[in-house]
Amino acid sequence: MAKGFDCSTPLTAETAALFAADGYSFVCRYLVPSGWKRLTAEEAAVISEAGLNIVSVFETTANRPLGGRSAGLADGATAAQTAYSIGQPPGSTIYFAVDFDATSNQMQTVIDYIRAASEATPDFNTGVYGSYAVVEAVSASGACSRFWQTYAWSSGKLSGAAHLYQYRNNVQANGITIDLDESYGNEGWWNLMAEPLAVEDANQLIEILKGLYNAGIGQDEAHRLANALRRASGQPEE
Repeated sequence: MAKGFDCSTPLTAETAALFAADGYSFVCRYLVPSGWKRLTAEEAAVISEAGLNIVSVFETTANRPLGGRSAGLADGATAAQTAYSIGQPPGSTIYFAVDFDATSNQMQTVIDYIRAASEATPDFNTGVYGSYAVVEAVSASGACSRFWQTYAWSSGKLSGAAHLYQYRNNVQANGITIDLDESYGNEGWWNLMAEPLAVEDANQLIEILKGLYNAGIGQDEAHRLANALRRASGQPEE
């Protein structure tokens, strides 16, 4: 289990270093194209240089998922474009927030939103942030593969599907207000200090994918993954 936090306030080199010294492993920040709370490429570099990992979460308004499929497609496209612009690597995760107490009557609309956001972010894993009920319902639907649960609206329950858990809000630390989180692994965080994928290694994996493609096994997915490997190793797509 790893110790982390989420916050609206952008981190400086000083605050990032203080949190790293306090034993935090990751910070969850807003992957949005504009606004004071957004994660920028410059902040991502500062966080990475401090030795912290980044969890990306997309949220514009709390009830945005009630826009359903059309909202999910639009937000997914925006999130992917924003991720590329700040250097978030393919294969990491973008979480989409359901930051309200979704009812059972609203849940299918929420699922439709998350599924569409996932379709619009093919180079990234897709996650959902929300209550126990949201995590359980979205997990059962197969709409995404990563889950960040908040204690809010959860009646003390923790989903077995959760990769991240937000367990306390509004804590003062190192001069800013944060929420406390813990990670259970495979959450899809990222940083800018990781070594780029070597061309030779990428091409070996691409050859394996070509074998699957030529055998007629998962051709669309094999093609997508091969191009993701090309991008990660600095090669042109095909």
